[in-house]
Amino acid sequence: MNWKGVFPAVTTKFHQDGSLDMDMFFKNLEAQVKAGVHGIILGGTLGESSVLSLEEKMVLTKETIKELNGQLPVILNIAEGATQDAIFWAHKAEELGASGLMLLPPMRYAADARETVTYFKAVAKSTRLPIMIYNNPVDYKTLVTLPMFEDLLDCENIQAVKESTRDISNVTRMINKFGDRYNILCGVDTLAMEELLMGASGWVAGLVCAFPKETVAIYNLLQEGKIEEALKIYRWFLPLLELDIHPKLVQYIKLAEQMAGIGTEYVRAPRLTLVGEERIKVENIIKRGLEHRPII
Repeated sequence: MNWKGVFPAVTTKFHQDGSLDMDMFFKNLEAQVKAGVHGIILGGTLGESSVLSLEEKMVLTKETIKELNGQLPVILNIAEGATQDAIFWAHKAEELGASGLMLLPPMRYAADARETVTYFKAVAKSTRLPIMIYNNPVDYKTLVTLPMFEDLLDCENIQAVKESTRDISNVTRMINKFGDRYNILCGVDTLAMEELLMGASGWVAGLVCAFPKETVAIYNLLQEGKIEEALKIYRWFLPLLELDIHPKLVQYIKLAEQMAGIGTEYVRAPRLTLVGEERIKVENIIKRGLEHRPII
């Protein structure tokens, strides 16, 4: 598994009646592939995993792998409350042909450091798939600390971290402590350029769902050392990227996908599509972005 590049955390597309819209899902997937992304992440927050049935998650995983046909690695997110359920999904992901896993700490129960490390190790030992730990204490209330990552060093298939602590200096701390043992991927759109410049190897992106070309362009330009060129795109992009750090990021990004022509705004309850002043505000941000979209 090459944990480098842009990895869209793709949204799950629905029809207005709430059923899966695989045609629109594949249309967006095609746009991601065409833009040159480096992998696809299924079943994250943006994928509305918490409101998908077990069967729907399997369909999405199986059909994505089939559609991509080896063009890109497919990473399945695991966000479970029980260790046995996380292990079930690790086995199922391997069985369905996924390339890797993104693994959150235990959900709902606030596990301490020993319990979290034990959970991670149990999942890692249950599968041959490479794993990226999702470190997001802001949204999920569990901080995976440097000592915890040190305890995980013997799990060779734990290879990467989705860095979402909102602390840019944590990239440097990880590199100072572990060198290149863990690949670090920025998981916060508004900090992506900064973390890539500080040594992150990739970007688990949200607004890429609506703006794949621009996201990949920033990454590629930075790899080429063309910081000024990347900065011009990033400055245009920032008001849109800020849609990723709001509790309604799913609704906001799905509306952006719809306005960009590669998605629909339909979400599954309890989420509701945007209305009123909030909708107008978000539409205006997206409209301005589209009107001044850079030529890539």
